[in-house]
Amino acid sequence: MAPGLCDIKPANSAMVYLMSLNKELKYFVLLRLLLPVMYLVLRIYAGTLRLKIEDSAQLVSGIEKGKKAVLASWHQRFFGGFFLPRALGMTPCIMISRSRDGDFIANVVGRIGWLPVRGSSSRGGREALREMVAGVVKNKLGGHIVDGPTGPPRVIKPGLVALAQQAGASICPTYVSYEDAWVFNSWDRFMVPKPFSGVLLRFAEMIDVPQDLDEKAFEEFRRYVEQKMIEGYTEADRYWEGKRKTPMTYACYPVE
Repeated sequence: MAPGLCDIKPANSAMVYLMSLNKELKYFVLLRLLLPVMYLVLRIYAGTLRLKIEDSAQLVSGIEKGKKAVLASWHQRFFGGFFLPRALGMTPCIMISRSRDGDFIANVVGRIGWLPVRGSSSRGGREALREMVAGVVKNKLGGHIVDGPTGPPRVIKPGLVALAQQAGASICPTYVSYEDAWVFNSWDRFMVPKPFSGVLLRFAEMIDVPQDLDEKAFEEFRRYVEQKMIEGYTEADRYWEGKRKTPMTYACYPVE
């Protein structure tokens, strides 16, 4: 055996250990030290936005009377979810992945007023659905990003209907529209409202989900909700017609 070969394995093990320790340290710094600062900055930023809430009375009244509801929104606009717990005076649950990134996100949404339910729609989807159904049943209100996490954009995945159906909940399309926003070059052209601009939160009439849907009826119902949401978002965006001071700004994306 060549001199020194016996030392390679321990050296490699030590290197792997050091790399793992470095990751743990970065994670600790991010979660314990930077997160509170980032949250404070986010709160200050959110305080500059002008929030307009429409048609929440039906939802709030229904929940108070014992109904359950799933708030449905597009991934493109989920930044507006920052305001939902405060706007409703409630603590909705929402699915967050069990990944390390999910730990960070769960901490943020928990501070905002959401109740994180840990799971993943892309891994172990059935288990995640069961966890979220239990969350909606217990808390009466949940949030669902209907086309996340990777699209296609504005196409409702079956999970929304299955969640509402199994939880015995209604679907409440929740439209978020921005007066002026940055639009990023992502799969859904993700939007972030500019400071000192307006944000509209509009709650649509709740849609009851039939329990006895065969495969064809299930798909027809999914498409029905999808079309309602497309029309609802289009109408919500019209709210700003004549009110916008400047054209929408596109970040890292060409204006069409």
